[in-house]
Amino acid sequence: MPHTLFIADLHLSDGRPDITHAFLEFMRDEAPGADALYVLGDLFEFWVGDDEPVELNRQVAAAFRTCSEGGTPVYYIHGNRDFMIGRRFAAEAGMTLLPEHHVIDLYGEPVLIMHGDTLCTDDAGYQRYRRITRWRWLQWLFLCLPLRKRLDIADGIRGKSAQSKQGKNITIMDVNRQEVARQMRKAGVKRLIHGHTHRPAMHDFILDGQPVQRLVLGDWYTQGSVLRIGPDHAELQSRELEENR
Repeated sequence: MPHTLFIADLHLSDGRPDITHAFLEFMRDEAPGADALYVLGDLFEFWVGDDEPVELNRQVAAAFRTCSEGGTPVYYIHGNRDFMIGRRFAAEAGMTLLPEHHVIDLYGEPVLIMHGDTLCTDDAGYQRYRRITRWRWLQWLFLCLPLRKRLDIADGIRGKSAQSKQGKNITIMDVNRQEVARQMRKAGVKRLIHGHTHRPAMHDFILDGQPVQRLVLGDWYTQGSVLRIGPDHAELQSRELEENR
């Protein structure tokens, strides 16, 4: 049966081999049967440059390339943790990098896909941080630093991010409904798919008198989360992690 797969927010790292195992199993057993695979950001816990010689990165690239060479194209939208993934890694992985907001033709229906952090406009502090870290010249300077220095900076940023979240009202870290409506109107779509919030759900609502839908991908911290969409169905599915089997 024709279907397309969407995943996001795996936050792969050497510290969570159970997630890596589940991902590689998914890439081996499920992804090859899909019409396409879309990864909507935060595949990795962090990314300091395509030149980092880590075995995990090579494993992921090989899994993507095997999938794409087997006939299932792989598309990637950057997340807030791995927005530095560049053309070198994309070429190694055989995947196509997409803009942060992108409309795809999904079985005859235009669908807007994104990571989802741009929808969280109530979190003003994060949005300022996001704008700064997307400055091209700043990214260029960062990539000019020695690898060890970049890793130290990434560790510091993750620590500050964790502290910042502890002091925030959880509601401001979710999407802003007005921004959701604005982006869907701008794209001219009735369906939006995103991740980032770690709150998997299928939201049906009315926009400008028309029924529309927002599909939210889940994270992979306690279980895998996969969105499977076909010509006449959409289903959020879970995958058990190795340590829970």
